[in-house]
Amino acid sequence: MKVGILDSTLREGEQTPGVVFSVEQRVEIAKALSEIGVAMIEAGHPAVSPDIYEGIKRIVKLKREGELTSEILAHSRAVKRDIEIVNEVEADRIAIFYGVSDIHLKAKTKTTREEALNVIAEAVSYAKSHGVKIRFTAEDATRTDLDYLVKVIKTARDSGADRIGIADTVGILYPTKTKELFSFLVKEVPGVEYDIHAHNDLGMAVANALAAVEGGATIIHATVNGLGERVGIVPLQAVAAALKYHFNLDVVKLEGLSKVASLVEKYSGIPMPPNFPITGDYAFVHKAGIHVAGVLTDPRTYEFMPPEVFGRSRDYVIDKYTGKHALKDRFERLGVKLEERELELVLAKIKSSQTTRYFRDVDLLEIAEEVTGKVLKPRPPDRIEAVISIKCASNVYTTSVTRRLASISGIKEVMEISGDYDIVAKVEARDPTELNNIIENIRSVKGVESTLTSLVLKKM
Repeated sequence: MKVGILDSTLREGEQTPGVVFSVEQRVEIAKALSEIGVAMIEAGHPAVSPDIYEGIKRIVKLKREGELTSEILAHSRAVKRDIEIVNEVEADRIAIFYGVSDIHLKAKTKTTREEALNVIAEAVSYAKSHGVKIRFTAEDATRTDLDYLVKVIKTARDSGADRIGIADTVGILYPTKTKELFSFLVKEVPGVEYDIHAHNDLGMAVANALAAVEGGATIIHATVNGLGERVGIVPLQAVAAALKYHFNLDVVKLEGLSKVASLVEKYSGIPMPPNFPITGDYAFVHKAGIHVAGVLTDPRTYEFMPPEVFGRSRDYVIDKYTGKHALKDRFERLGVKLEERELELVLAKIKSSQTTRYFRDVDLLEIAEEVTGKVLKPRPPDRIEAVISIKCASNVYTTSVTRRLASISGIKEVMEISGDYDIVAKVEARDPTELNNIIENIRSVKGVESTLTSLVLKKM
């Protein structure tokens, strides 16, 4: 099975409301995508604006110089001027699109079916005369009469297109129908390869992409973090993992997904939800006691693939859902050994709490001291205030880090700054142990590269 990823973050992704990439950002994202091995990069629509035009030219230049390995595509309407502009930027392939459903023909282009076929034939032939490879995308293909869609594809193929994109423009497909459609088209119109461009309006984009592969599609369109019009298209992270798991296909370097996800999060200004597949903060964090117990014995009980495959690590939280196995493991990490009865008392105390969202290490130590009567960690009586300067990695969105920091207990104020550090956090702690836990929590936030702590001790 031959399958590759076309990443459209720089084209479809920039069509996300509020997202604009600078020329330098476009180049940096293209480099990151090429580094993880995407087959194709759809670098943008050069006729849209001068900066997109310049960005594509820069990316193409890097490809010519051997710094990028992905095939570079530029988007184009089915009009001669757009095609000429793509020819100027010298992309490897021109991606021509045209709406072919009756809805698009009547409401948008105001053409008949026959007139549309003539437009497609003329545009593809004109592009072919420039000696460039061509993908023709049938926009709104999944709401197009099937017999007419076959005519559209044959017209594009016979005019010079070697790839055909089937666009589920409003995301209305479901997997069974998707596989049937691609299986039919691959058999009915041979001589071209097929792309799937699946929107996620009904939350089925990844499933539809996999079904299209089963039907014969060889390229899946995706964006980092699932960006795109409305609710976006296939998220690169999820589909790459699914292809590996279900078909054992290595379409990208999975360990590089977190880095490129953080980069796009930073430049798009759209924070990644913590429960986002593969690269979200919670993707490999376990909570329920039975889950944690299983993972501590054999991670395969609640992980479909090891987090290390994706450059991640597993963790678990301590709260009222916690079981004794997790609690024992956490105390052992802290260098504290409790008897079974003592563990049960600590666990009962945790489960009786109705307000605490999760328990930090310092909280666990305090509870253990309370129920056992033992002094587990000596603590001075002074309350501590600290100012912590935080440096973020260059590929992260600083505001998303700030939001995550603000939710950490003990942090009273968070400010973004300029200079050697990116963020300053004001912290209050009861003792050095609590302060160390807060600093540990800060350093565990994705995107935090280093910290510098300035202490002020106050007598109580």
